[in-house]
Amino acid sequence: MDLLAILNNLTTKALSGQKPTYDEALTVLRSKDDDLMDVIAAAFRVRRCYFGKRVKLNFLVNLKSGLCPEDCFYCSQRRGSDTEILKYTWLKPDEAVALAGAGISGGARRVCLVASGRGPTDRDIDRVAHVIGAIKTAHPKVEVCACLGLLSDGQAARLRAAGADAYNHNLNTAGERYPSICTTHTYDDRVDTVRRAQRAGLSPCSGIIAGMGERDEDLVDVALALRELTPDSVPVNFLIPFAGTPLGTEWNLTPQYCLRILAMVRFVCPDAEVRLAGGREIHLGSMQPLALYLANSIFLGDYLTSEGQESHRDLKMIAEAGFTVEGLDSTKPVAVGGPERVALRQRGAGTDLPPNA
Repeated sequence: MDLLAILNNLTTKALSGQKPTYDEALTVLRSKDDDLMDVIAAAFRVRRCYFGKRVKLNFLVNLKSGLCPEDCFYCSQRRGSDTEILKYTWLKPDEAVALAGAGISGGARRVCLVASGRGPTDRDIDRVAHVIGAIKTAHPKVEVCACLGLLSDGQAARLRAAGADAYNHNLNTAGERYPSICTTHTYDDRVDTVRRAQRAGLSPCSGIIAGMGERDEDLVDVALALRELTPDSVPVNFLIPFAGTPLGTEWNLTPQYCLRILAMVRFVCPDAEVRLAGGREIHLGSMQPLALYLANSIFLGDYLTSEGQESHRDLKMIAEAGFTVEGLDSTKPVAVGGPERVALRQRGAGTDLPPNA
């Protein structure tokens, strides 16, 4: 069967809620760069069916940075990392609320409260519950997602009672290769936390990190595992190779492959909120707008320990690609900072400076 026939079959299955076969998902990842637009067009039919041309904006607030006892090989906050990141203990509630407000004013519909560490103590849950309550008081319509690590008995229910809407805990990679990216907890620990959140009534959010040296098969394995967990949101992260971490020299991704990963995830989890997450600016570059035809959600602004694209550039990218920001009045143009400034040439011919070439 040729690629177009496979893509048509994948689209038909996704639109009817059927599960793709392993080989079909693998074919998407292994398709050629020359066929990329065919892949994107097919996956966009699925994205458009479930989410139209809306883009949901999310904003991260890093409540506690660094000082983590876990050894996740991809993470700049890991035990033993010498990456020069900001390190601080818990933000004060008013600081956290002010940061959340900045993201909300930029158009974010969901605020993600993240804290480094293996998992929260009961006192930590109290701290986060206070922040959730304050955000909900100031911004009643905004969704709040917590991401605090591994959960123990009763903690998910307490977060739900405090007003949290969702809980994020990524599977990151295929189960059989999980020991190659972390030794201080297991893949099953992660699956257990997602299920705890789900049972407590929190919207489950769980995704992947691509670019850690995994095989195509590993990406298909984790995508199919996520489908079985039925998360409402699937963040797709592309490894940010932080210097000072074990994966700091892993540069395995191309923009075309990143787009194929997003397309594969869309076919496997057709009605999930597929979120374009960390590393998009680095690995997709000028091809970021094409990712909007596959993902229906992005993070606005900065990540946990690295800077993201300026929010006005994100809004401009969304508008110029013909998409609308979810929750904003689609009849009004998105404010993107006004007309571009015309830069007058000050180098090259007629000057002593080298040309821009």
